[in-house]
Amino acid sequence: MSQSPWQPISPPKPVRPAREPLTRDRIVDAAMRVLLEQGYEAVSMRKIAQVLGTGPASLYAHVANKRELDQLLIDRAAQDMKLPEVADPARWQEQLKDAMREVLRVMRAYPGVARAAIGQVPLGEQAILSTERVLAILKAGKVPDQAAAWAVDLIMLYVTAVAFEESVQGGAQWTPEEIEGYVAEMRAFFEGLPADRFPLTVALAGALTSGANHDDRVEFALTVLTAGLASLAEPA
Repeated sequence: MSQSPWQPISPPKPVRPAREPLTRDRIVDAAMRVLLEQGYEAVSMRKIAQVLGTGPASLYAHVANKRELDQLLIDRAAQDMKLPEVADPARWQEQLKDAMREVLRVMRAYPGVARAAIGQVPLGEQAILSTERVLAILKAGKVPDQAAAWAVDLIMLYVTAVAFEESVQGGAQWTPEEIEGYVAEMRAFFEGLPADRFPLTVALAGALTSGANHDDRVEFALTVLTAGLASLAEPA
């Protein structure tokens, strides 16, 4: 029977677009966006669920907890690390410095990842591959096994700490003029200390407060680390 002419015609029901399935990659994508836009402290399972338009419980089918999410964020950043695939015994010290610079470059490109990395051992595939390549450089330089194992931990810890410190200072949003003023105040403070009790601090006040550019201090640290490891290398 045809519809009565007196019955209003119902508008067609809107067709809802199919919801994109939730995956681990989508969760990490969303977490990385929050990390870069709002900082590490904003990253939580509840926040990521809100960004994805779902409930927190649905995330746990793909990511066990916040600690695993941190591991995934570290591994995502590690994908961008361009480390030498072949270690060169003749250039191992320069390769090691380049590797440390590259890890720091990536940490700086993903502010907040350093905070996720501090206090835990990165266990993702890409992170372990980065460790493997640094170990290969150290072994190409004939650094003993135990020294190489501890060195790769020391290197990653130092670089991560530098990136974390920079992210904290960047959060303060100081202008270059404010930084220069703060350094000048610190130098004046050191110079004003009692010289009979702190003779070296007073004498080296200028040196202690130099290198506001982090890259100068980083290059110094790379030189010290590399030279120290070279001193441990086994004779050819």
